[in-house]
Amino acid sequence: MRQFVIVGHDVPTTADFSLDDLPGAGRLDVLCRAVTASLLLSHGIRDDVRVHLVVDDALTIQFDGGSLRGLHPDERSTAARVRDALAEREEAIGHVPVEISPGVQLTRVGFETTVDELASEGTVCLLHEDGNSIADCSPPESPVFVLSDNQDFTAAEQELLTAVADRRLRLGPERLHADQAITVAHNWLDTSGFSAY
Repeated sequence: MRQFVIVGHDVPTTADFSLDDLPGAGRLDVLCRAVTASLLLSHGIRDDVRVHLVVDDALTIQFDGGSLRGLHPDERSTAARVRDALAEREEAIGHVPVEISPGVQLTRVGFETTVDELASEGTVCLLHEDGNSIADCSPPESPVFVLSDNQDFTAAEQELLTAVADRRLRLGPERLHADQAITVAHNWLDTSGFSAY
């Protein structure tokens, strides 16, 4: 299983935002591109991927490729899934998730709880420009990649990641957008560390 934790620092925690202004909704456009890059193939959905979208360190929306249906590659339809999840936030009680639709659920947990839980399921990989080059590393069996939106991780997030990250990886010589970084990470895993095509 491949997992991606994507942190949205300024995304609204309610469904009160317009699908016509995703940049104005805490750069939800950036996050939707990252979600679709994580889950979609040409004409298909990666069934071995889970995405955990952390919203304002208060809620986590999980997309499970194994049961997700009808996800389209445009930002607007992904944002509609996020909005549907936020509309049901009152139904989520503590750590018990509420299922929004097949493959989409919302939990009332933030970044620390999400990362702590996933650390027991796989190898936590912080994607960072100061990390070890992935060209020199072997892909982990069950990676958990942690990325931020268009903002840097906060000091508290960085401190937590320093404590729990098993690997600190650099994808290349240039800084990439989150969705681009996810595509490169998938290619690294799909090709067994760039060794098999």
